[in-house]
Order: sequence, then C-alpha cells, then structure tokens
Amino acid sequence: MNRIYLDNAATTPIDRAVIDAMLPMMETNFGNPSSIHGHGREVRSAIERARKTIAGILNTSPAEITFTSGGTEADNMAIVRSIEKFDITHAITSQLEHHAVLHTLEYLASKGKIKLSYVALNEKGHIDLTHFEELLRDNPKTLVSLMHGNNEIGNLLDLDKVGQLCEDYGAIFHSDTVQTMGHYRHDLQQLKVDFLVGAAHKFHGPKGVGFLYINAKNKIQPLIHGGSQERNMRGGTENVYGIVGMAKALEIAYSGMDEHRKHVESLKERMITKLRQNIEGIQFNGDSDNLERSLYTVLNVSFPPSDEGDMFLFNLDINKISASGGSACTSGTDIGSHVLSALNASPERPSVRFSFSKYNTAEEIDFVVNKLTELVVG
Repeated sequence: MNRIYLDNAATTPIDRAVIDAMLPMMETNFGNPSSIHGHGREVRSAIERARKTIAGILNTSPAEITFTSGGTEADNMAIVRSIEKFDITHAITSQLEHHAVLHTLEYLASKGKIKLSYVALNEKGHIDLTHFEELLRDNPKTLVSLMHGNNEIGNLLDLDKVGQLCEDYGAIFHSDTVQTMGHYRHDLQQLKVDFLVGAAHKFHGPKGVGFLYINAKNKIQPLIHGGSQERNMRGGTENVYGIVGMAKALEIAYSGMDEHRKHVESLKERMITKLRQNIEGIQFNGDSDNLERSLYTVLNVSFPPSDEGDMFLFNLDINKISASGGSACTSGTDIGSHVLSALNASPERPSVRFSFSKYNTAEEIDFVVNKLTELVVG
C-alpha cells in the first residue's frame, strides 16, 4: 500500500480544482493588484471576487473579511488590536488553545497589558460554563478567546452558548475556527462572534493564506503597516493566487460538506471500533471518541505504556503511516503536548493524533489498525 496520510489537522492535500483556479493567477494574471493599469485591475477584480465568495458562504459582508497570511496572523491581529482598541484589561482563554492564541495572550499579560484568566475544564477538556460566567461577571472589559474545535483532541466548543454569554456581559469574543472552517457551517449573521479565523490549508486550499472576519461594529487598526492594501487593514502585496485558491477551496468544501462529513465520520467510527476490538487498554484523549462532541476529522489515541513509547511515531513512519502526536509534558522543558498535560494525561502512554479527510479510505484505516496492533500487541 502507498504511504497513508492521517495528519490532516496539520495540513490537507490541496484539491486539484483549487490548483486549476490558482494557475491563471500565476501564469497570465500576474499584475500587482495595487496598480491602476489593466493588468492590475484584472487581478484586483479576482481578489474582490474571492472576498465576495467567502463572505457569501459565511453569510456576511465582504467588507468584514480581511485576508492574512494564515490563522496565526489573524489570531494575533484580532487579539492585539482588539485589546488596544477597546481598552481591554482582562482576557479569558483555556490552557488547551493553539499557541497562536496562548503565546500571544501570555506575552501581553507578561507586559502588564492584561490580566489573564484560564477557564476551568472538566475531565474531558470541555470548558466549565459556570466558571466561565463567573469570570465574565467579575471582570468587565474582557476579551474571550476560545477555539471552536481543538486541533489536538478535537473537542468542540458551543459557539452559540459562549457567544450569548459574551454578549450578555459585554465581552469581545474571538474564536479560532481554523479546524472547523470548511468542515462545519458558520452563519455569521447568527453567530454572536466578533472575530473569527480561517486558514486555507486546513480545507484543501493552499498554505500561507487565511482570513480574519471582523464584525463591522468592531473597527480595529492594522497589525501590519506599510500600504493601503486590504482596505487599509493589512499592508503588503496580496497573496493573489493564495486568496483565489482559498475561495475556491471553501466553495468546494461547502458544496460537498454533507457527503464528505458522512464519509469521514464513518472512517473515524471504524477506527474507534477496531482499535477497541484489537488493543486492550486503549484510551482516547479528551472527548475525541465522542462523535457528537468532537471534530469528526480528529481522533486522539492513547496507547498502553511501553518502553518504546518514544519511538511510536517513528515506527508508524517506517510503516508508511503519517500521523502526529506525543505524550504529555513531564516538565517545563519537554517538547510534549501542552493540551495533554493540561488534561493530566499520563506521560508514560504514547499518544497519537490521527486526522482524516475526504481522500482517506476504509482500506487505509484497516491497514493502520493492523499495523498499530502489531506495534502494541506484537
């Protein structure tokens, strides 16, 4: 069997139709979109068509979509500039967030810009809504930054409940939706969210491009200065073919979402069932084995303790299986998973994140489970 790719939460293979949409912007429509001549105007039109496409899919105004280099930049822009603009003195996040959020907030807290609070989590890694509401009630001028779908364990946040609580207490709500964009439907006329983030390479688009949704009532300043691009919201010549590719990828994702979700859910369920049947003592981190409360694209598996735990991913790679993961950190110097550490996962148990896409097959899942059984059981 060919090499099997089960690391789609890290990046997805680009769709062929996306490449086809990007090629003209590389080969013939090469003008600078800031130029006023015909070559430039042609490319400017392509960018604005892409913006209109994405805005239409998300049910919002094109003026509320700002293109960025990806999710990390978009997260930084939303957090840093909203804290400045709205005189935010307090931020609420969780210890399970992506480092694009955690490191940014921790840096701002270390500089005395904000007080930072971490919402309590239950044993599965879901936020304690009672504690969350207490933090909101006790701290006016708050920014909330909580991701929709966790990139390591797949836990889903109830965006509607969190958004409503933020509105009730006058908090600004930023959500990193990088893992759910293109896999779940987001209606920005219904969601009570101020900032929302997407990255193309998580839904079969190109790397190096993303976007930030900025609710029209929350005008902020640019994070990157230098030009009047992106309607004065981001300096620098636009990544034209990336932007065009991203719009095409999101269009494809929404058009086939129900079919692809059904397929991918069946693969995840198949893997859960077969792992439980074949490997005694198997565990699943967070709520990743709960199809209702976790991303259908992510399964985080904790294997029985082993002397060869450090070699687990390496052995999978040797067997032509690409996945990612690692054990919980045992100290502050370990390069382990901060998410698993926050959940008090055992550092003795090797953990692997398997993440699926529409391109994976049942035959691949069976092959992987057989190899895992050989590695663990012998």
